[in-house]
Amino acid sequence: MYSLVLLLGGLSSVAQGAALASIDDCLRQAGVPADIPGSEDWERDAAAYNVRVPILPAAIAVPTTIPQIQKAVNCGRESNLKVSAKAGGHSYTAGGFGGEDGHLVVELDRMYNVTLDSATNIATVQPGTRLGHMATQTGHFSRVGASGHFTHGGYGFSSHTHGLAMDWVVGATVVLANGSIVETSKTENEDLFWAIRGAGPSFGIVASWRLQTFEPPSILTWFKVALNWNRSNAANYLSAVDRYIHTDMTRELNFRIADYENGHPVAEGLFYGGKEQMESHLAPLLSASNGVLNDSREVDWLDAIRHYSADNTYNETINATVDWVVPGPPDNFYAKSLTIDRLNGTAAEQITDYWFRNATQVKRQWFIQIDASGGPTSKVSATRNNETAYAHREKTWIIQFYDAVAANETYPAGGLAFLDGWVAAVTGALEAAGDRSYGAYGNYPDPSLDRRTAQSLYYGVNLEKLRRLKARYDPGELFYSPQSIEPWRDEP
Repeated sequence: MYSLVLLLGGLSSVAQGAALASIDDCLRQAGVPADIPGSEDWERDAAAYNVRVPILPAAIAVPTTIPQIQKAVNCGRESNLKVSAKAGGHSYTAGGFGGEDGHLVVELDRMYNVTLDSATNIATVQPGTRLGHMATQTGHFSRVGASGHFTHGGYGFSSHTHGLAMDWVVGATVVLANGSIVETSKTENEDLFWAIRGAGPSFGIVASWRLQTFEPPSILTWFKVALNWNRSNAANYLSAVDRYIHTDMTRELNFRIADYENGHPVAEGLFYGGKEQMESHLAPLLSASNGVLNDSREVDWLDAIRHYSADNTYNETINATVDWVVPGPPDNFYAKSLTIDRLNGTAAEQITDYWFRNATQVKRQWFIQIDASGGPTSKVSATRNNETAYAHREKTWIIQFYDAVAANETYPAGGLAFLDGWVAAVTGALEAAGDRSYGAYGNYPDPSLDRRTAQSLYYGVNLEKLRRLKARYDPGELFYSPQSIEPWRDEP
């Protein structure tokens, strides 16, 4: 038996080596640029954003044209390797690497051109584009309001006013598993267009996006509110904020409740209009939340983006450079999410009790963000839940739970239980009240979820349609990850 194990292990190694040689040869013969293992490019492109989940690719293709993307996909298929597209590289679960070792990674960050048709205000955006590229390449950043992670939603501080980033997508060019290049829109390959707006990585590589841009106002106002919450009063105040969203919140207001400082929550956000209007619309929220307006400023669109850049720092000069083009430094973390319709009653009690009783005792770099995504006045909720693959439009809240240590430290083995317990406290309260409608947000993926659970939470009522489309477009699961859409298979 021992000899058999050694033999099988040896055969596996031989097969793996053959696959690696095959993919390298195929990419070279096809004229597709690729990183050389051990090179500076390889070390940069193979580096994980979340160092807690390092992944080793089989090969990294670095296309600069759509035909090169097509050839890379063909090489992956012919070499019997799974294929994963990597754009920004900020997936919590190393999704751009496929979430596991041994994939052909198609690194897209050399494709970042943006062009704007001034007659139609439609921007054509290459797949590796980041916010900095939109700003520097077009010279019309104020007209390109759509940004974010289109394939899983694209929520941000413009969403309550203008909808998700995906809602501004009017077309896309997609490379499919069979190597074909297809155009998608509401009138062309409509089912595929539906699927890529919410579950894109399971269906192909989007090689180009077309976005209908919007004209932002000349004045916006960002704000920060201190919340005097503690374990005894937080549930009542959070429930009151939930009521405010459903009774008084205007579409022009975008905000979240957050805690970045261990028990010192704030409300932060962006208002589409001037400071005087903002204060008028914010007054009921301050009353409901026991909040005090600590800081606010009227800004233009570009300065609003600067203010909410990743490090939450503000550049005083309008022409100050913000480095959005290259990836940021790595992090070392575990994260989870929930999408919830109403956050009141026992659910509010459980999330805040765990917050102020348990979380405040944890001395790592944790935070919670409770984003007001939906509600009666939200542009997100104005679109029907089945119009795209994104399944959480009727939910009021998107909640992110995040726990980190320094990048050069080891995340503790018992650390997962902290956030797992927090989420379980909330879902347990919801289920006890007969509510199983909660989900999870695909841009905050949780690697602890098994495939079936992840699919159910991310895609909800749209899952069956997605599985049937997966069976049509990628039955062999070339575009696979541990949490990707599973093709529909009829029972025998």
